[in-house]
Amino acid sequence: MAPPRIAWAVERLDLASGYRVLEIGCGRGVATRLICEAGAVVTGLDRSATAIEAAVTRNADLVAAGRASFHTTALETTDPGSARFDRILAVNVNLFWLDAARGLATVRRLLAPAGRLHLVYDPPSPDRVEAIAAKLARNLAAAGFEIETLTAPSPGLLGLRAWVAA
Repeated sequence: MAPPRIAWAVERLDLASGYRVLEIGCGRGVATRLICEAGAVVTGLDRSATAIEAAVTRNADLVAAGRASFHTTALETTDPGSARFDRILAVNVNLFWLDAARGLATVRRLLAPAGRLHLVYDPPSPDRVEAIAAKLARNLAAAGFEIETLTAPSPGLLGLRAWVAA
């Protein structure tokens, strides 16, 4: 069973059958099954080889069916060739509110036309939500994204949907 924040994040993706989803910082692949159940195909990235091994094990049937793949790599150094993604999901990935320029440039390159970036944060203390939201908004705007704040089910959770400005 997925934690409520993961289930909420996946529900906000507005998935359609055949969508390609990139999950940055996929960890142990908990969101993968939910995404695939909606008919999408998932590529998961994580810097931790241990996490990727766990994700492959957890989702072995989806990997075997070609519906999920996992890679030990950082977003900034990934090269998926010509692949473009309809949705990019990152849950609790600090890259976008710390030193975001390089990561957001990579996201822009990987998003399909009309694609969406979804960022979800569950800070250790709810009083950090506003500060993180402000920093994310600045970083996303500086990288040429438009932003929509998602209504979270709890005050300590932050969700943003972003897309490349026209």
